[in-house]
Amino acid sequence: MLISLRNGLLLVAALVLFVGLKPAVAQAQSPEATEADSGKKLRIICFGAHPDDAEYKSGGSAIKWAKQGHHVKLVSVTNGDIGHWQMSGGELAQRRAAESAEVAKRMGVTSEVLDIHDGELMPTLENRRKITRLIRDWKADIVISHRPWDYHPDHRNVGVLVQDAAFMVLVPYFCPDTPALEKNPVFLYSSDRFQKPYPFRPDVAVSLDDVFEEKVDALMALESQIFEGGALGSPEFVAKVPPASQPELRRAYLHDRWVKRQGGEAKQYRGLLQQWYGEELGNKIQFAETFEVCEYGRQPTPEELRELFPFFPAR
Repeated sequence: MLISLRNGLLLVAALVLFVGLKPAVAQAQSPEATEADSGKKLRIICFGAHPDDAEYKSGGSAIKWAKQGHHVKLVSVTNGDIGHWQMSGGELAQRRAAESAEVAKRMGVTSEVLDIHDGELMPTLENRRKITRLIRDWKADIVISHRPWDYHPDHRNVGVLVQDAAFMVLVPYFCPDTPALEKNPVFLYSSDRFQKPYPFRPDVAVSLDDVFEEKVDALMALESQIFEGGALGSPEFVAKVPPASQPELRRAYLHDRWVKRQGGEAKQYRGLLQQWYGEELGNKIQFAETFEVCEYGRQPTPEELRELFPFFPAR
């Protein structure tokens, strides 16, 4: 009887010890938690409306951050389920999520696609909570999104939702199930061409010359959008694109498009590249991504921007 009682007490004590130690062990095995706590690595979250937007707008910078060991997450706020001229619904949503995941894998970053219908995103309280939780869960130092004026309603509403979260991420009793951030992130807009109510005015220009080919290789995975035309494609469009049986020609097709796109961004903001890289190097940069500091959220000094974008030469 005494032996059975003693064995039972030992078993209970062992269980208590195991349960008590389990969370600590799990935390110790998580390098992201350790690095986030130590502040050694940056944490960046990029919001796009569809499973290609964040990849297009911030993909080159994401590669550069990832190469330095920083943590980047690309979030599609809708599932892209009407973003094709020939297919839709769950089948397309699954296809585009898989494409986005493959791009992230090639870039060395993390991705997530939210289950919200393409074309139906609204700046609701529920969606504000989703965005707030995502920013908090990632413990973001930098948050990137569309500006809240754009040709597509989903793009505009992503901008509104991220702006609406810029203060709420600090408020403890908003979404109290997720710990509020202790420090407000820096919120940034990705580039666009729209002029009203005011044109995009970048504060940071990042050279992509050293990762441009890697970005092109990663974007090759977005077949439904790049090689089939997405929502506005057609049989005529597909007929003009090199077929999947000719991958080298396909890559050349995509490469030419992005030479024009990122090359045009470098030319347009040459003065900003000179500001960050110096006149001599800034004049030589061929490809760039640019970002504007949102007036909501933390307002960084130029020195802080250099810490958040640790790509620039020493002053």
